Amino acid sequence: MTSNITPTLQDAGHLTHPKYRADIDGLRAIAVLSVVGFHAFPYKIRGGFIGVDIFFVISGFLISTIIFGSLQRNSFSFVEFYSRRIKRIFPALLLVLIASFAIGWVVLLADEYKQLGKHIAGGAGFVSNFVLLNESGYFDNKAETKPLLHLWSLGIEEQFYIVWPLLLWFAWKLRFNFLTIAIVVGTISFAMNTEKVSSDTVAVFYSPQTRFWELLIGSVLAYITLYKQTTLAKFKHKLDRWLVVIAYANKSETSGEPLRNLQSWAGAVLIVMGVLIVTKEKPFPGYWALLPTVGAVLVISAGPKTWLNRAVLSNRVLVWFGLISFPLYLWHWPLLSFARILESETPTYVIRITAVLISIALAWLTYILIEKPFRFGNHSKVKTIMLIVLMVTIGCVGYSCYKRDGLAFRTVNNINASLGSGGDESDEEKFKELNKECEVINKEDRKLFGICRQDSRQIPKYALTGDSKAGVLWKGLFRQSSENGRWLVISNGKGVNATPINVLSGNEIYKPYQLLTNIAIEAISKTKSIETVVLVTATRNLFQLKNDYSIEDLPTSKNYEAALDGLNRTTSKLISAGKKIVIVVDNPTFPDPKDCLSRTTSSKSLNYILHLYQKEPNWRCQLDISRHIELTKKYRDLLIEVKSKNPDKIKIFDTTKHLCDLNLGVCLPYKNGHFLYGVTDHISNYAAGLIGRDLNDFLLRN
Repeated sequence: MTSNITPTLQDAGHLTHPKYRADIDGLRAIAVLSVVGFHAFPYKIRGGFIGVDIFFVISGFLISTIIFGSLQRNSFSFVEFYSRRIKRIFPALLLVLIASFAIGWVVLLADEYKQLGKHIAGGAGFVSNFVLLNESGYFDNKAETKPLLHLWSLGIEEQFYIVWPLLLWFAWKLRFNFLTIAIVVGTISFAMNTEKVSSDTVAVFYSPQTRFWELLIGSVLAYITLYKQTTLAKFKHKLDRWLVVIAYANKSETSGEPLRNLQSWAGAVLIVMGVLIVTKEKPFPGYWALLPTVGAVLVISAGPKTWLNRAVLSNRVLVWFGLISFPLYLWHWPLLSFARILESETPTYVIRITAVLISIALAWLTYILIEKPFRFGNHSKVKTIMLIVLMVTIGCVGYSCYKRDGLAFRTVNNINASLGSGGDESDEEKFKELNKECEVINKEDRKLFGICRQDSRQIPKYALTGDSKAGVLWKGLFRQSSENGRWLVISNGKGVNATPINVLSGNEIYKPYQLLTNIAIEAISKTKSIETVVLVTATRNLFQLKNDYSIEDLPTSKNYEAALDGLNRTTSKLISAGKKIVIVVDNPTFPDPKDCLSRTTSSKSLNYILHLYQKEPNWRCQLDISRHIELTKKYRDLLIEVKSKNPDKIKIFDTTKHLCDLNLGVCLPYKNGHFLYGVTDHISNYAAGLIGRDLNDFLLRN
């Protein structure tokens, strides 16, 4: 008994291709519309990003069907295979890369354009996933401000297209079983995914070795569909008869339709469940990725004649979206991302809907005018060579933009404030000579810290320790110090290690921070040359606030007593070791500095559109001092209470006078033509210099 889902292999040059199935295009449509919906409305379609996983299964199924069939017929050609891949992928991708570069030229500032150049080079080289993985970290900018972020998935697919055909070709030469290879490699990949997803989610998300199993599920399905239909059909026939006996009173024979329909609906349910219950807060891919991948396998393997596949997935609307799914995937995210950059906040519903509609129109035009002419017709070799040359060229242009620091000569940089104004690298060469690797912590423990440096001139007199807020202050302190003010700094965690936060506590909420905090405080306590210890801890870490970049929830925090006890333990230990203590007051909290730019372009028409839709961003980047004091009262009360335990040994250093205008009564993100903040709510190098000069003088006086 044979199944009606066996793909009919058609000759296409040396390669064989499966017979076209409209329902697979419909499934593509579901995948791309899920992704677009998630990107446009992330709080409405929270699990829409699983559409990428559906794409992986479809891709693995179709590509493996081609390779298996061609190898079996002894007609596989690497040249033809990669030529077809190039003609399928390069035209639309080139257009989007060029368009992104052009838009960025007009609207992006130097640091933004520099990053875009790197992402264009990564996209052209199909290594975007590795580029993004290397960027990931605490100080990485928002995903929404990376117009080519979505190319990570294309990178993984292309890496699969390079590795998998080669592996299968060698397996074919050595007469190994394709199915065994697919299952073994897929199982290893899945095991790596589930093992590491909780400890290093970002690496698992972007790494090909932890993603290939999703494409290999499609490969396994392709092999079974081609070569194991008889064995599978017998099992399915028995199961189908059992279902018929249960469902019908006087019927025992069946064509297999009930089981196939059940299979199709089960797959659809799994996909819908994935969209509804999987969120970006869950460890993904992990086991959660089984919902969309297994769901896609069930839908595809059910065949084109089931009711769901025939009536729903094969309808003209979904098939149309399936046909333009690749260019739609490429276009939608840059448009939404550029809108986010220009708005300096999440764009309004009107703007997001408009961006989606424009991306659909561009996708259709790209499919008709660019994609189809390159994929089909004559002059195949000429087209392939031309596309390769163009891709190498745009990759080189992007890399050049990155190496030339975002082409700062562009007009947009001259008519907007630059985030680079927050830097202060005038004494960078001198600064490099001022510090060396710290000696107060053993070599193995030093590997746990992101920063462990000390003054290279003489033994340190002052120590700075704390989380990332200390990590952005230390250069200013070193740069502004004299030989009488020699520094040691221990800050930031490296890799998966949490950061030291100056809270010694057995409370569960501080557990991730205790290893590094204990090492840092212990090392400083035992260093006899240290006279004064400067403690810097972000308010959110001290009180364990849920909201990373806002203190709006500080007044309702219930962790006051835990924070007080932990900080008291730290100061008591240091005082017992004969140290004086200075606690630096945390800076005001602002949005990301990029969101505080009042962006203007060199294009009059674009400026008109911007001013038509764009809210003035600075309204969110001005904070009344009275409001700042009101929001941080609980934090300041805690510092005062800690100081009251030992007022002669503990001092408080307030940074407000450097970060706010006391005469105007407001805190602003810039001062004297310089940005005071660098990344998220962390002070810039310029602000670190202002505070560093004053804090060094303060320590010499006290």
